[in-house]
Amino acid sequence: MTIDVIDLRDFYSRRLGIVARQLINRGIRQRWPGAEGQRVLGIGYPTPYLGLFREDAERCIAFMPAAQGVLKWPTGRPALAALVDEFSLPLPDAAFDRILLVHALEMCDDPAALLREVWRVLAPSGRVMAVIPNRRGVWTRTESTPFGHGRPYSRSQITDLLRQTWFTPASWGEALFMPPYAGGWLLKSALVWERAGAALSLPFAGVHIVEATKQVYRVIPATRERARLIPSLKPVLVPSSPAATRR
Repeated sequence: MTIDVIDLRDFYSRRLGIVARQLINRGIRQRWPGAEGQRVLGIGYPTPYLGLFREDAERCIAFMPAAQGVLKWPTGRPALAALVDEFSLPLPDAAFDRILLVHALEMCDDPAALLREVWRVLAPSGRVMAVIPNRRGVWTRTESTPFGHGRPYSRSQITDLLRQTWFTPASWGEALFMPPYAGGWLLKSALVWERAGAALSLPFAGVHIVEATKQVYRVIPATRERARLIPSLKPVLVPSSPAATRR
């Protein structure tokens, strides 16, 4: 289910990938206008989007899963990206204030386990944002983009996954209303598509952008053991042995 880090890099270096990054960055910025003094972590392939926070954040690093591979980021500066096991992040509890998931959940073999690890390293007042391919979107129907790989989600499926892993969805957004084609006129009108799709609440956007908060006090369902009813036994007369009778 995972695509290679080279394929991801190549997509974001092409015209369609550049426009997709700009439109998704627009949706991220609407919910996280800044991260001054915050500790920001990106998981999956988040480097095209972490540039929004790198200059203002207290720290800003990227974790890429071992199955995908890792590329140096940022170029020309000390590396801030590392190759990790996404189910065992090399971080203490509550280490980051904000966590951005891009090309992560849909590519992961066990998204619930990944989100539980995200819950562990997220601060109690922290927020997580995930960019996830829309199951009803056009972008998931072509493998020429990374959003056509892995498992896409509907909004209800994302909600169920977040609640199962102790998160509460806080806000929703969509991006990539334009078709995934690199035609010149389509790319030039990308922002028009984006504004029209958002204004009309069209259900065919390429990705969901969901922000969630951490449930610090999780609800643990109470279970009551059922009492096993053992039927009473009626007394039965047991005949004495012949030897006991002779006595």
